[in-house]
Amino acid sequence: MEKRMNDILSVIKPVEDDRNKQLRAIQEIVNSIYFVGALRGATVKPFGSFASNLYAKSGDLDVSVELSTDSNFHTSKEKKQDVLRELMTALEFRGVATYMHFIPTARVPVLQYVSKLFGISCDISINNYPGRIKSRILYWVNTIDERFGDVVLLVKEWARSQNVNDPKNGTLNSYSLSLLVLFHFQTCEPSILPPMKEIYDVNIAGDITGMALYNERHLDEVCMANIAKFRRQNAGKRNESSLLQLITTFFLKFSHLDSYSSDVNIHLHGADQANPGQPTLDGQILLLVCRRSI
Repeated sequence: MEKRMNDILSVIKPVEDDRNKQLRAIQEIVNSIYFVGALRGATVKPFGSFASNLYAKSGDLDVSVELSTDSNFHTSKEKKQDVLRELMTALEFRGVATYMHFIPTARVPVLQYVSKLFGISCDISINNYPGRIKSRILYWVNTIDERFGDVVLLVKEWARSQNVNDPKNGTLNSYSLSLLVLFHFQTCEPSILPPMKEIYDVNIAGDITGMALYNERHLDEVCMANIAKFRRQNAGKRNESSLLQLITTFFLKFSHLDSYSSDVNIHLHGADQANPGQPTLDGQILLLVCRRSI
């Protein structure tokens, strides 16, 4: 069984060519923004699974286009919608996109399309600092133990095969699944990952809601220092569970979620893209707030 899981990972894990295709798809967007007057001076920043290094070969690409005139988080939804409409026109003009779908009424307006050249599904949003912050923190979590990334990929592949990894249809997104794996690794005995406050001991809520400017260098410095401290304090205490044991206990743990009711509060935030007033699992953040993880 362990060999079978490693065989699956060998198929779904990206290689250098896959990474280069993602980077070239990003460059397509960079080249397209020059055709949009409102985007002069804007920068293109990937986030999501690609930025966290938790992506599979068939993974989508999430991109935030950051407006040069906005030094903070306060960009109106209407402005984001207008800019995305112009960008959609530019992508169509250059002939680099197919299956385009603009969702202006989503909680975060998004332009979705598939790159004609690379076949990569792309989601573009404007000034998506919350997405970048969450992705960067997961990137650092992923550096602590390589088994975390492997289990995330296996769980995402399982979810995809069971049709429960598609926020467009009201099921869990990849970020939510990554947080479930994070919680599992925090609650193993002995724990593999520390509580989040020991990785990024800054006001995450303030960063995500835009009450503070996003400083990626500062985030990196904080995470690096705290992870180094965690490793020093836990030297010689490594959890030696195999990949098979970790994936087995993951499903056992969440098949008995009721037993964690005193330790876990699950908060779902978001809205159906087609019906913005209706809360669903679509495009949302699944926050596992538990005594062990905060």
